[in-house]
This record gives sequence, C-alpha cells and structure tokens, in this order.
Amino acid sequence: MTQFNPVDHPHRRYNPLTGQWILVSPHRAKRPWQGAQETPAKQVLPAHDPDCFLCAGNVRVTGDKNPDYTGTYVFTNDFAALMSDTPDAPESHDPLMRCQSARGTSRVICFSPDHSKTL
Repeated sequence: MTQFNPVDHPHRRYNPLTGQWILVSPHRAKRPWQGAQETPAKQVLPAHDPDCFLCAGNVRVTGDKNPDYTGTYVFTNDFAALMSDTPDAPESHDPLMRCQSARGTSRVICFSPDHSKTL
C-alpha cells in the first residue's frame, strides 16, 4: 500500500469548532467532468444516447464498456468519493489539523436503460 497523502487520498477531518468529522475527497477534483449548469430540456430525449457514459453498451470515461443491460444496472463509481485501498493516515498531534483515513465503496445505479427517463 502506498503512503497516505491528504492531497490525494480521501480522509475525514475534525472540526474543533463544531466537534464534527467531515469527509474530504480531494482526488475527486481530478475527474474529467466537474458538473454542469443546465436548463431543463423541452425536447424529447432519445431512448439511447451514444455519447452518454451511463447508457447500455456505451464506453465509460475509464474505457470500461457498460453491458447491454435491460433493467437496473449497478457499478462501482469510476470517480468515487471513497476508495477501498486508502492508506492509513499518520497520527496528527496538531489540534487544528486532525485527520483519519476513510475507506469505502461508492456505486452508481442506473434504474433504467432508457436515457430519456429522469427521476
């Protein structure tokens, strides 16, 4: 396992003012899509979009190909907030910069292969 780096690895930080631990996921800033501001579409969307990373049979940004799913499809998030192999964080004695390693798995759920459906 590599050495823990708070710039690259997910971790929890302690806020001494509130007494709460928060999740910090700095590696997510490296993902290619940073979000979008969109106005609601007034047009009819296609049932399949060949440019959509979530549609059945399409290739995701990582190069993995989605199966031709016909129902609900679940896969591990390509740019998850948590990673299962995060190294242990070293013990911190700084009261203003306490942190702990955070590990986990994040999943994406596609409820339908129909691209035109929304929640």
